[in-house]
Amino acid sequence: MEAFAVSTLVVALGEIGDKTQLLALMLALRFRRPWPIVAGILVATLFNHTLAGAIGSWIRSIVSPEALKWLVAVSFFAVALWTLRPDTHDDEAPVATHLGVFAITTVAFFLAEMGDKTQIATMMLAVRFESLAAVVAGTTLGMVIADIPVVFAGNLAADRIPFKAIRIVAASLFAALAIWVLMTGVPA
Repeated sequence: MEAFAVSTLVVALGEIGDKTQLLALMLALRFRRPWPIVAGILVATLFNHTLAGAIGSWIRSIVSPEALKWLVAVSFFAVALWTLRPDTHDDEAPVATHLGVFAITTVAFFLAEMGDKTQIATMMLAVRFESLAAVVAGTTLGMVIADIPVVFAGNLAADRIPFKAIRIVAASLFAALAIWVLMTGVPA
């Protein structure tokens, strides 16, 4: 349960103001069809975070616990610093094609999430926690918590969210996770 709760919180906070959240907003404004966008976000996140979690589990199996502790801690500190930097985004919304809103959202979200801080966090959480299913379920829920309201609220929410304050809270959480890993290690 701890892996699920921590994963949900870390990604929900880390996603606020992230480029994929901005992508969700742009898709919502462009297509005005929230349900296919929500479904695309869910499918893309599930696939992307399963891939990241599997890589994290693999790393966990080949790296010594002591080296793993430092790898995870340094990674969380790096993500904390990365979180403080605001994401930039293109002003151009994706163009509709014959694929439809669901397919456009799924592909765009999957690609935008590649190498993103929430994907890296998912990988590191899978290194830290033994339960891959709990990590993937938690990080996917975290993405949904952060992105789905943006889809439905559209541009009304974007002007009212204190992105800087939320980035500071998220960075603090990533740094706290790094310290926690240094103090407790990674379970073998």
